[in-house]
Amino acid sequence: MAGRQNASCGAPGRLLCLDVGARRIGVAVSDGLGITAQGIGTLQRRNRRFDFAELRKLLSEYSVREIVVGNPLRMSGQTGVQAEKMADFARQLEKAFRLPVHLWDERLSTAEAHRLLDETGIRDFRRKEVIDKMAAVLILQSFLDARAVNRRTAGSSEHEVDPSRD
Repeated sequence: MAGRQNASCGAPGRLLCLDVGARRIGVAVSDGLGITAQGIGTLQRRNRRFDFAELRKLLSEYSVREIVVGNPLRMSGQTGVQAEKMADFARQLEKAFRLPVHLWDERLSTAEAHRLLDETGIRDFRRKEVIDKMAAVLILQSFLDARAVNRRTAGSSEHEVDPSRD
């Protein structure tokens, strides 16, 4: 459900991640098993109709089952104006595409993307687009990793012996 940070186990299939900004949306997608994230591009924003039409194409092309949206929480972890905007955007996505939408903490993802790009030496006109795409990859990989931990934890608790039953 939109609005909650939850990496609980979902249906198998690809996940699409969006790092939403005022001018661009960085986009990443998972592999079919939901293990790894890869960047697939950056959408130049125009208006809601155009943005959603472009997203619909990606959802179809990659057979997406779930959407992850970067949640711009404050450093304290509290929500602010931008996080409220993303919660609203996530609700719109859920309504438009009838897919589960997860908000996921994106704090420091852009800073980490900048650091990684500094290491590669990319400094030309493409940098902003690459940053947005890379931030989406980092957000999605964080979500996928948390989901994998939740699956392992859920799986191990099912097989644990209850010490109170002798």
